[in-house]
Amino acid sequence: MTPHNSARPGAFAKTVLMPGDPLRSKYIAENFLTDPVLVNNVRGVQGYTGKWKDVPVSVMASGMGMPSIGIYSWELYASYGVENIIRVGSAGALQDNINVMDLVFAQGASTNSGYVHQFNFPGDFAPIASYHLMQEGIRSAKERGVKFHVGNVYSSDNFYHPKSYDGNRALRRMGIQAIEMEAAALYTTAAYFGKRALCICTISDHLFKEEELSPEERQTGFNEMIEVALDTAAKMG
Repeated sequence: MTPHNSARPGAFAKTVLMPGDPLRSKYIAENFLTDPVLVNNVRGVQGYTGKWKDVPVSVMASGMGMPSIGIYSWELYASYGVENIIRVGSAGALQDNINVMDLVFAQGASTNSGYVHQFNFPGDFAPIASYHLMQEGIRSAKERGVKFHVGNVYSSDNFYHPKSYDGNRALRRMGIQAIEMEAAALYTTAAYFGKRALCICTISDHLFKEEELSPEERQTGFNEMIEVALDTAAKMG
């Protein structure tokens, strides 16, 4: 038990899917997992354990932003023996070849956050995905025929910006695939504990084209990403 997790020891599987939204966690458990059991509901951050293709898999919400996923991933790695965390979330695309509903695998996660500074790294730490986990994720996407992209994402502490902000053009020029808000903290925490992490995002909107999903589509319209992540979890089983 931790300050944010009331699950008993051994309640979580070795691989945990982490959507940001607690309702998406509930949706994944009820619509994809076999015999899901609610193992944590502290602060309404629902965590479930069930099976996918006969392999134990857990799903628990991370909340929004790097401080939030930093807390929940830290406790899962440090106190519950979790080995793999796969973030399944949404992102805003920056490049012209990426469209709404495409998947993006975050090979690396640039950031404007100070989260990584607490680890006393002598320089600028580069948060990256687990190669093995990403390799299995890409294999799963190919097997399902899902359109995907692999590259650098930008984990931002800011969702809203003043009108004078023009940083997205600089990100686009440097080849950043998409913007999200959690991957850099997850990757850094995984590195600290010697564990594995992967961020898979479905593109929910485009920052340079008029493409955007509705709030309802954001909550339940990511089935391809969820199935790819679950297949990846099964391969790690």
